[in-house]
Amino acid sequence: MLAFNNVSFGYDEKRKILENLSFSVHPGEFISIVGVSGSGKSTIFRLVTGLEHPLTGDITLEGNKNGDRLGKVAYMPQQDLLLPWRTILENAYLPLEINGIDKQTAYQQIQPLLKEFGLEGTDDKYPAELSGGMKQRVAFLRAVLSGNPLLLLDEPFSALDAITKLSMQEWLLEQWKKRQSTILFITHDVEEALFLSDRILLLKNKPVTDVEEIFVPLQGKRTRNDLNLPEMLALKDRLLSTLQSEVAL
Repeated sequence: MLAFNNVSFGYDEKRKILENLSFSVHPGEFISIVGVSGSGKSTIFRLVTGLEHPLTGDITLEGNKNGDRLGKVAYMPQQDLLLPWRTILENAYLPLEINGIDKQTAYQQIQPLLKEFGLEGTDDKYPAELSGGMKQRVAFLRAVLSGNPLLLLDEPFSALDAITKLSMQEWLLEQWKKRQSTILFITHDVEEALFLSDRILLLKNKPVTDVEEIFVPLQGKRTRNDLNLPEMLALKDRLLSTLQSEVAL
């Protein structure tokens, strides 16, 4: 689905953010990118979306090496970025509108999804009338409706309260399994990464020259209690220890 091959990037040739970085993402995976603040997580997303281009190296998206990636992936930022003057239905319609689909056809497609996404009855409401968790559901629906097979989620739950955040994590996991999407997820929350992911890519060094690939030993239906398994607690301690050592660099 996606591959970085010896990618280097920086806004200043002498101060690179990424240097000869390589990793891959396979169809249907849920991969979290974890690293200290300023380590290059959002830079990776900007490169994937095509907003930035590598200084050296190749980025391959669905077999297309170094092609135009703008509009080829779905992106959901930390803030929901819903348009306050548009209803929830109109906000969800935005990616279909951009693709030239008429309102009537689009609304017929969106209506059943509102119920599936827990948004039934919100059609004519405005973003200011919804809770933070509900607005993030709309933002995720909008990303799904873009039709792109790779979803980039940049700390989408970081602004939510603790209880809502846990609920949204479980909801996202359910949606991912149901839709068999491919998700690349940025988070600072180690427990969130362990609960959601197939694999974790831990960014190391400054500039980032390597990722530590961590396979999460949870298969099938996972629950919050699985995080208390001895192997998961050991993995959590290892991740936190590595992140602390990276901060000290």
